[in-house]
Amino acid sequence: MDDTLPPHFPATKTGIANLDDILGGGLTPHRLYLIEGSPGAGKTTLSLQFLLEGLRQGEQGLYITLSETAEELRSSAATHGWTLAGLEIFELPIAEDLRSLDSQSLMFHAAEVELGETVGALFAAVERFNPTRVVIDSLSDLRLLAHNPLRYRRQILALKQFFAERQITVLLLDDLTAEGNDRQLESIAHGVLLLEHLSPEYGAERRRLRVIKFRGRAFRGGFHDFRIVRGGFAVFPRLIAAEHHQPFAPQLLASGVPALDGLLGGGLHYGTSVLLIGPAGTGKSSLATQYALAAAAQDEHAVVFTFDEALAVFLTRSAGIGLDVEAQRDTGHLQLRQVDPAELAPGEFIHLVRAEVERLQARVVVIDSLNGYLNAMPGERYLLAQLHELLTYLGQRGVVTILVVGQTGLIGAGMDTPLDASYLADTVILLRYFEASGAVRRAVSVVKKRSGPHEHTIREFHIDTGGVRLGEPLTAFQGVLTGVPTYVGGAGPLLNMDLHQDA
Repeated sequence: MDDTLPPHFPATKTGIANLDDILGGGLTPHRLYLIEGSPGAGKTTLSLQFLLEGLRQGEQGLYITLSETAEELRSSAATHGWTLAGLEIFELPIAEDLRSLDSQSLMFHAAEVELGETVGALFAAVERFNPTRVVIDSLSDLRLLAHNPLRYRRQILALKQFFAERQITVLLLDDLTAEGNDRQLESIAHGVLLLEHLSPEYGAERRRLRVIKFRGRAFRGGFHDFRIVRGGFAVFPRLIAAEHHQPFAPQLLASGVPALDGLLGGGLHYGTSVLLIGPAGTGKSSLATQYALAAAAQDEHAVVFTFDEALAVFLTRSAGIGLDVEAQRDTGHLQLRQVDPAELAPGEFIHLVRAEVERLQARVVVIDSLNGYLNAMPGERYLLAQLHELLTYLGQRGVVTILVVGQTGLIGAGMDTPLDASYLADTVILLRYFEASGAVRRAVSVVKKRSGPHEHTIREFHIDTGGVRLGEPLTAFQGVLTGVPTYVGGAGPLLNMDLHQDA
């Protein structure tokens, strides 16, 4: 199938750039489209943007309303900072006809009177204003007047023929209030767009859209999250990693800590993902920050997305261990983004990551933490699948992605991981507490690295005001990862550390 429009048949823009992207460039002009969604899903907002975009393109628009008044529409537009000057609004007098139904002769069925008069008034309005774009809001009122499904379908077919003859692009709005599964209009329309308005158990409401049908055009299927903000729709298209491959030179990101780089066989490979996993307080966030600062020091851009920690706390903690985040932040090489876990949809977060990477050409992305990411969207069923797509996208752009995962529990076999993301990551760095010489200490090891060789040793890991330090391999101990090792003698001294001052 040829997915492109002929040169003389350019796509009709909706006024929502990312929606046009989902639709493969926009709407096919001079066709009839069905916009479905429950009340409050955003049908009116989308339609007004569609008509206002037409005005910007020099096309006359007509909004035919059977449910809202012109004043209500202007009030809704004002909340977005829009003026509807130049846009024709025609109110069909359906409400008055229904109120006077009792006084009419009952020799004729209501469908034989009101529907014909209403559609006739609609035709007359179109002929009077001669628009290029039309919105009819909403079909539930026409369906109410028709009573008979066959009569209703015939009337919609008549509308479609009427508009096609006049080369008008039409949006029909349906609030899905009809009983049963009414799919008649979907078969008539050239394209069908579904808007959903969801209410999670906690957090902000969510909206998403899906293109159910679009004849003769390739489009991006599946659900796409969107918000209604001042100014209209903010759509976050579903990420398809295969569309964003970008060649890059193979390089290593060194941390600046020689022992740590040695543990990892020289450093982290660009284009790979890294999982930092361990219980709370083992230094996962500090280690991730070390790599972000190392990239920034090499004039690369890095972005840290923090779910769990306020930015003020993040900056104070980093300064306390000798990581000068503020200095790199001032240069613009390091960006910090605090994510509100209760206000975010998965598609919006992925869009936020993409925007930062593409705007800055960032080479390091830190997500701290995946626990916060999961807790932010507890009702989502396919978060890991979306995360996999995000990691693939970032990998294809040559980004080092560092994921932080906190385990429950502190020492021993009682620790648990809230999700198994180890199969997604190219490198897995494990951090542990262990007891030795009357103190609680930390250990670090690399348990997986797809992209090259690495040490299989376990080293002591320490963070203080001088930054990150690693000791010699812990060959004198056995069972370090259990938390309670046994001394077997030999080399591998422990690090000297201040037992009263520890990060």
